[in-house]
Amino acid sequence: MNANPDQLAAALVALGCPPEKSAAMAAQLDKRARQLAEQKGRSHEEALAHLLTLMKQGWAATGK
Repeated sequence: MNANPDQLAAALVALGCPPEKSAAMAAQLDKRARQLAEQKGRSHEEALAHLLTLMKQGWAATGK
């Protein structure tokens, strides 16, 4: 399954990403998820979920 770039960008905005940066960040996130999936023997979805969790934690920390 491939991540829909628009859905991924919308998810990033919901997590706190600035809307004007969401499309570029979504593309980078998808690219990194593919790299992690290959390196770690995970599925793309698992790698993407892991990265989204890390980003959510990072934005939550900056909001404090």
